[in-house]
Amino acid sequence: MDSHRRRNPQAALTSLEAAAASARGGFGCQFSTSEEFEMALITERRAQGRYDQRRTRWPAILFIGCTLMVAGTVLLFR
Repeated sequence: MDSHRRRNPQAALTSLEAAAASARGGFGCQFSTSEEFEMALITERRAQGRYDQRRTRWPAILFIGCTLMVAGTVLLFR
């Protein structure tokens, strides 16, 4: 294997440089700040529909139910 390296050191050096560039490219980040990352994350989640404000009526129904139970209890023990 040593003789192979001695035959063509330029090819080995080129191969090593290409491998190093490839390894460095894997660690790169497309965002320069955390704010850019968070904005992209929020945009992606909105596109998925995670931040939709679905109007549910459960809180109002529970409030009316509790109010009726209290009123019924007051009228029962009156």
